[in-house]
Amino acid sequence: MNKTIRRASVFCLLLVLALLVRVTWVQAYQGQALADDKHNRRNLIGQYENPLGNIIVGGEAITGSEKTGGKDFAYKRTYVDGPLYAPITGYSSQAYGTTMLEGVYKNILNGNDTRLKTVMDMLTNKRADPGNVLTTIDKGVQKAAYDALDGKQGSAVAIDPATGAILAVVNNPSFDPGRISGANDSAAWEELSADKGKAMENVALRKPQAPGSTFKLVTLAAAIENGLITNIDQQTGIQAPYTIPGTRTNLPSEAGDAACNNVSARTALKLSCNNVFAELAFKLGQDKMRAMAEKLGFNEQIDTPIRTNPSSKYPSKKMSVDQVAQTGIGQFDVQATPLQMAMVTAAIQNGGKLVAPHVVSEVTDADGNVLESFKDPKSEEVLSPKTASMLADAMRTVATEGGGKPAQVAGAEVGGKTGTAQRGVNNSIPPLAWFTSYAKAGDKQIAVAVMIENSDTDRTEIGGGKLAAPIAQKMMAAWVKK
Repeated sequence: MNKTIRRASVFCLLLVLALLVRVTWVQAYQGQALADDKHNRRNLIGQYENPLGNIIVGGEAITGSEKTGGKDFAYKRTYVDGPLYAPITGYSSQAYGTTMLEGVYKNILNGNDTRLKTVMDMLTNKRADPGNVLTTIDKGVQKAAYDALDGKQGSAVAIDPATGAILAVVNNPSFDPGRISGANDSAAWEELSADKGKAMENVALRKPQAPGSTFKLVTLAAAIENGLITNIDQQTGIQAPYTIPGTRTNLPSEAGDAACNNVSARTALKLSCNNVFAELAFKLGQDKMRAMAEKLGFNEQIDTPIRTNPSSKYPSKKMSVDQVAQTGIGQFDVQATPLQMAMVTAAIQNGGKLVAPHVVSEVTDADGNVLESFKDPKSEEVLSPKTASMLADAMRTVATEGGGKPAQVAGAEVGGKTGTAQRGVNNSIPPLAWFTSYAKAGDKQIAVAVMIENSDTDRTEIGGGKLAAPIAQKMMAAWVKK
């Protein structure tokens, strides 16, 4: 054979071998990684090739799918009462991805989860029939909160203390996820993304802010558990006027110094006396205060399974004595979400046991077979039954004699705590109005937290009892009277 031809033949053979090795490597070792790559458009097309599974509330689907008539995407996601349920569903968008339950259970809802596949599906790599996600949301409580928040910027969460089931998660403003579910919804996306995406912000679960006086429940819990308070009707000996430790700054209370001078813990909670709770926090110290806060869920990642990052926090960095005192009234660097404050109240109402909050009850396949169940959640005793009983008793006084009167529900035992958190330099930003409460009637119980960020109320009239308590009342009534 001609020497030149022989060399060319060997070279071509080597090229073919190299090509075979490369193809084998890609198919055998890189195939799955390439198939799963988020930039692989074929995956996105496949996701919307067939109708998606549904998110269920009260036995009815609050999501759906409709034909698009398009070339690439055969179907797109639709929503029933989209703004009402957006904090739970999130969105499933052909252009902008998925969030909330749509994101957590994307593979269940599009049929790509391996638990949905039969043996034949696995062999052929066929997409299985999609599954469904059953939520714990109660339609009545959710709607009551949504309607009551109309005209106010705020959020609300409700929990069943005995089971940890989340009964409502509501934000205002909200948005209709159906507006951005298609491939060509850039105008709607830009509109919803304006003002730093406030319309799509999940404040109830993901935006910790100063909890104000609602945090006094945590301070009082720490004081009782550590022996500083043994009788909520005994005078505390804490004087007013009160100077913040380490400073020359007087700490006033809305009720006035005379009303808050040397009062009992019950009266201090009812009147929200800042001097009592600042002094208790100062005496307890940072470590004991933080330990109690962390027992109740602060400084932890809470997955419901919607991730609540960043979590509510009690400061872990070393604080000065005046800063520790300020944390006792829910200021300085203390931050909480409505979910977190609802958890605090749920633990109190449930005799000191905190049941892991969850918004999903079951995940099923297309035939209703259960793939995941949240009906036996983790439960932990975070307060002694005696401490929980004392706190619940004091909260009842707030609801019957104090600022929580607007939360009363006929025929139910109600306890609450108001809160007004100052914001901005020299209080330049309207304060946050908080209210957290529980109601119990027969075998039904509910814990609620409501937070109002802004409203059309004059700032001198802003307070948790005036703005947030009536919303909590409607939510609690919708559950215990059901």
